Amino acid sequence: MFKRLLALLCAIVLAGPVMAQTPLRLTITDGVIEPLPFAAPTFTAEVGGSEQMAADITRVMSEDLVNTGLFRQIPSTAFISQHTFGVAPSFSDWRAVNAQALVSGAVSVQGDQVVVKFRLYDVFSGNELGEGQQLVASTNGWRRLAHKVADQVYSRITGEAGYFDSRIIYVAESGPKDKRRKVISIMDYDGNPSSVTQLTTGSSLVLAPRFSPTGDRVLYTDYVSGSPRINMINVANPAPIQIQTAPGNMAFTPRFSRDGSKVIYSLETGGNTDIWITDIASGQHTRLTNAPSIETAPSLSPDGSRIVFESDRSGSQQLYVMPITGGEPQRISFGEGRYGTPVWSPRGDLIAFTKQNAGAFHIGRMRTDGSDERLLSSASGSFLDEGPTWAPNGRVIMFFRERLGTDGGPSLYTVDVSGRNLRQIPTNGFASDPSWGPLRN
Repeated sequence: MFKRLLALLCAIVLAGPVMAQTPLRLTITDGVIEPLPFAAPTFTAEVGGSEQMAADITRVMSEDLVNTGLFRQIPSTAFISQHTFGVAPSFSDWRAVNAQALVSGAVSVQGDQVVVKFRLYDVFSGNELGEGQQLVASTNGWRRLAHKVADQVYSRITGEAGYFDSRIIYVAESGPKDKRRKVISIMDYDGNPSSVTQLTTGSSLVLAPRFSPTGDRVLYTDYVSGSPRINMINVANPAPIQIQTAPGNMAFTPRFSRDGSKVIYSLETGGNTDIWITDIASGQHTRLTNAPSIETAPSLSPDGSRIVFESDRSGSQQLYVMPITGGEPQRISFGEGRYGTPVWSPRGDLIAFTKQNAGAFHIGRMRTDGSDERLLSSASGSFLDEGPTWAPNGRVIMFFRERLGTDGGPSLYTVDVSGRNLRQIPTNGFASDPSWGPLRN
């Protein structure tokens, strides 16, 4: 089953025999050599007037798959025969054009509602992978339906959860560099301009927005009072609510706890910066570090038992891990240069970070004990890379790359955890400080 994937993926583990109505289970353990070819004939319009919607959903679904770097779409000009949803595919025709997967779908638009049906086939065995599904949404939610289909196709072939029906919180920047306007905005993961919504007014400086685990709230740092403070907004009703942190001069770099009930952050008081955690409902504050060094940028493990943070306690900026209950932090970064902005992977196995060494900035990842460090991007000279954030399935990292100089500004990029498939995400204007939200319901 999909034997040619052995030439595509460096290592693949089959979880069981593949039969009709049984999803293929694959574990991808390294980079891609050659993308998997798939065919996606334009989805069938089951109702008159649905043709354009069918074409648009097919296009967005296919773009999602191709943009992963794991898949290659076979152009329709190469097709030997056409395909209609509900009719058994002529698998010999699809084998002839080297399609290994076939995505078949149908779309109907009635009033303000759109219905999408789809099936996924393994061309070489002639079996269907999983069961056909039907998805329904309002017509203005058609892009989400396309993302959901792509998530299902991706999941059935790779065995991993998808990440296409997700959103990004980021800082949208405009204006001259010495007077830049910054607002927190939200958009679909692929940067589609029609999905962008502004959440703050731009009346004050805002930094480092961070999604809640459920994607309904956002933490960020603002400077309305002249010094940094932590605010929270609801995505559906973005009126800012100030988080009452522990007493101090400056509170910054906030993140939610894994259940969304607490905020972990850095607090500067009396010339010292440590990590604190505050219960949002009760206002109870707990100090997690107590050292004369600067501790900042905390990130919790998926199970909430440990934190990773950056500290200069060893004389330079490095990464440390400690239990959430306290204890002596353990240093995990030992390469040359300085490390910062650590973020724990949703899978719990890796930590992403920013590294600066010899005038170059890198986005990298390492295991939670500091082993297997790998640099995924490199920016030097007039560029710098910063601020990693994980896709909800832990397969992809987004960050921002800033071009220096009077006309320079930041842009968003993604890269696979193997270090391949570096891509710029299109945005209207400059964009920085991304935070990748969870899959939507």
